[in-house]
Amino acid sequence: MTEEHLREGEIFADKAVLHSTYIPENLPHRVEQIATLTDLLSTALKEKAPTNILIYGKTGTGKTAAVKYVSKQLEEMARTSNCPLIYINCELFYTQHRVLGYLARFFNKRVPVFGWPTDEVYSELKERIDTEDRYVVVILDEMDKLVTKEDEVLYNLLRINSDLNKARVSVIGISNNPTFSELLDQRVKSLSGMKEIVFPAYNADQLKDILTERAAMAFNYSALDDAVIPLCVALAAKQDGDAKYALDLLLISGEIAERSKSKKVSEEHVRIASEKTEDSIIEMVKILPLQSKILLSSVLMLMREKNERSFISGDVYNMYYRLCDHLGVEMLTQRRLIDLISELDIFGLINAVIVSRGKHGRTKEISLKVPEELIQPVLFADPELKALSDIRVRA
Repeated sequence: MTEEHLREGEIFADKAVLHSTYIPENLPHRVEQIATLTDLLSTALKEKAPTNILIYGKTGTGKTAAVKYVSKQLEEMARTSNCPLIYINCELFYTQHRVLGYLARFFNKRVPVFGWPTDEVYSELKERIDTEDRYVVVILDEMDKLVTKEDEVLYNLLRINSDLNKARVSVIGISNNPTFSELLDQRVKSLSGMKEIVFPAYNADQLKDILTERAAMAFNYSALDDAVIPLCVALAAKQDGDAKYALDLLLISGEIAERSKSKKVSEEHVRIASEKTEDSIIEMVKILPLQSKILLSSVLMLMREKNERSFISGDVYNMYYRLCDHLGVEMLTQRRLIDLISELDIFGLINAVIVSRGKHGRTKEISLKVPEELIQPVLFADPELKALSDIRVRA
């Protein structure tokens, strides 16, 4: 601990280590997963034999951090072996054209965001990749966002090696959906041969280890009361062991203590941080467009009617149509509702996971991600939705 870290009255030594973008030198309780990923990638790199990998687990289980950690470790080897590692967040690049276009631009091919047919973009990408003898690793975070009816983008990326002469490509997919592999088109399954790595949820003891290690770097000596980390752990445990939530809570607690000129972060600061997180959810719900509020209300109504926690998209659409009829509001098309569901998922208000229904095809399974008691009063307080507060639901 340096003298600078001991200055009286300062809370943080380095708050950046609490941000989700920070990749620590040590990832507690992920040794097995990291070792498996490292072994698969390093072997593939040395032998130039493409290996496709699927990583899945709930939000906040260290999936992305582990992949970036291993990527960082392999960078030196990659530089000497001509192996670019390309990270793509599929929440931002969620169509085949966007993904292939981004990859083509990475290899210095100017591809317009709009205008070119997808097969032309794919052809340009193949040519650019194959100009050198190299091994390319494409990391698709939130890979399930790419699953469409035909799975074309995954199909093209997984079959690209058959069209290459010099280069080789491996795909690493990261998904929050444990049943993701079941959703893939048979053509994709036959091509992928994906090695699966599971990231289980953290338990309370593991969360405590993670927070303790990160807090030692983030805060000045004696800047935390003893009750702070246990309380953050207890609150994060209610979020299915979400380490990201726990770290965010610790960061916000420290910032609150800092602004209030406190010498230490206390249990009270954590409770205020928790309330602040809830306040941000409330404010987000307040500013949603009316149609998004009706859609969110549809999930709440289904929970009340069916006494269940998750519902297929068809049930949500049907409830949405009922509520629009009750409110006298014009109904949106199903295509537009799909977009709104994706937006609510990105905002963290719902979980929308694609699931397989066997011969009936695929659908989205939708569940509320935030406390029902937190958002229901906000929705029903909206004058345009007030009529929903006393709507009768069928048993």
